[in-house]
Parts: sequence; C-alpha cells; structure tokens
Amino acid sequence: MLHFGDDKILLRPTFAALVAAEEELGPLFALVERAASGQLKLSEMVALFWHCRFEAQDKLDRNGFAEAVAEQGIAENTPVLKILLGQILSGQ
Repeated sequence: MLHFGDDKILLRPTFAALVAAEEELGPLFALVERAASGQLKLSEMVALFWHCRFEAQDKLDRNGFAEAVAEQGIAENTPVLKILLGQILSGQ
C-alpha cells in the first residue's frame, strides 16, 4: 500500500497489471534482478507501481503519481517495492 498524505493506494500484481508492466519495462525476471542488484531506476519503480494500482482508485494522473512517489523518496518506497516484488515472485 502506498500512502500519499491521506490517500492510500493499494497495489495488487494482477496478471493484467504484470503484462502491462512487462510491455513497458521488459521481462519481470530482469526487473527483479535489477532491483536485487540495486540497478532499478526510479522510473521503473514508478511504472511497476502505476500498473499495479488496484482498480486505479487514486485521483492522480501518471505524472502526478510519479511526482508523489518521488516526493516520498526511495527509502520510503523500498519496503513497498520489496513486498510487491515478493508477491510477483511467489505468485500471490
């Protein structure tokens, strides 16, 4: 779950979300490997989060969403990324 102030955005790695993320970012295994080696770009993290938004309940467009993620910083978003990647790898 991402928290932008009072707004909460649920991330869920559905099949459709992961297919959309792969179309934009390339193979998910390569994405996971880049994340594990510290080579994941901020833009890639934002794209993965964007595609995994559950039912797109947030009120932000993609640029606003990216700015909100960037404002929170990498340290705040890393635990969310770790959980999401774990769900992708384990099929949850």
